[in-house]
Amino acid sequence: MHGLVNRALQCFLRDTYPPQVWRDLASELGIGRDGFEAMLDYPEPLARRFLALAADRLGKPDLVLLEDLGAYLVGREAIRRLLRFGGSSYPDFLLSLEDLPDRVALALPELRLPALAVRAVAGGHYRVTVAPAADGTLPPELVTPVLAGLLRAMADDYGALVFLDFATLADGGAEIALVLLEDRYAPGRGFRLAATVA
Repeated sequence: MHGLVNRALQCFLRDTYPPQVWRDLASELGIGRDGFEAMLDYPEPLARRFLALAADRLGKPDLVLLEDLGAYLVGREAIRRLLRFGGSSYPDFLLSLEDLPDRVALALPELRLPALAVRAVAGGHYRVTVAPAADGTLPPELVTPVLAGLLRAMADDYGALVFLDFATLADGGAEIALVLLEDRYAPGRGFRLAATVA
């Protein structure tokens, strides 16, 4: 599995929890305190063991931990900017999600997300389908909760009010059911197309 996945979880844990949490996990995994290298590949069982150990250490289900990771990623300005290019409103952003795997591939060709399909249904309902795993793509069961956390955090970023839930599908893919309760529920965070230069 791409090291960036492990590195993202590592950075989330180091930035969010007391330092001893990461130190204990690194020791149990048998890796140094510097942890995972973002551009290396690691065996998938190691990534799954890392997630299971972290969830157990924090007393959280792994799906909740992955959702928290998705929300954390939106707080990283480079990722937030990549996502905000999807549109000037939350509905526009949702409909642009199908392009997200290609946008990620432009920046990181080795990191392959499963295909996404978005369908708008009447009354502010949306269905985001995560395709079953294909050769070389990240597993949908790991991607979907991260994406759910990201969608929640992006709703806050746009000032929208949403309700969402997700489930695994029989074909090995997954689906996020999202209800946009209010598009302009609160003031969103400011966003400018051009990055500010200090």
